[in-house]
Amino acid sequence: MATNLEFKARCPLLESLYPKLAALNAWHRETVHQIDTYFCLLKGKDASTSETCKPRLKLREADEYDEGWLIYYERPNQHKSRYSQYHLSKTDDPSTLKTLLTAALGIETIVKKHREIWMFKNTRIHLDTVIDLGQYIELETVFQGQTEAAAIAEHQHVKNILHLDTADPVAVSYSDLMMQKSRNRLRRHLLTNIERT
Repeated sequence: MATNLEFKARCPLLESLYPKLAALNAWHRETVHQIDTYFCLLKGKDASTSETCKPRLKLREADEYDEGWLIYYERPNQHKSRYSQYHLSKTDDPSTLKTLLTAALGIETIVKKHREIWMFKNTRIHLDTVIDLGQYIELETVFQGQTEAAAIAEHQHVKNILHLDTADPVAVSYSDLMMQKSRNRLRRHLLTNIERT
């Protein structure tokens, strides 16, 4: 599988990052509106592996493109920078694939976001505004032939220039945050109904 070194943090004011991105000499690649549909995965992996490196399967669609991307990835839930291993496959018919996967696996949750994609060498810098969740920054340093030491050094350089070592890190995926918010909303609804009876 392909490998990224990733980091995610909450960032209430994404605009505050623009001067730092300029200092980094990062360049703006594109801005997209993405819909990530996460599917339920059957428990087929070793339990200990699943706990330390949770597997996820999502179909990514973007308003700006006709095609979609099916992404399977395994990434541990850690606040620090962590490795993500993934398979990615482009599809020219995301609607049909979504219907098939929904029937076969069921939908776990859906994440919608506005994403600015900035680039520095092999590192993608995502400025994300996620519907119902807020604003985040995400780094993905892609392993593309460089040594592991070089990838780590580049990743840390980006974190340093953007001052992310003092940021509020997020250990989990947007899908986990979305499902947690749904559970909390349901819990509040149930408690409210109990108090009224």
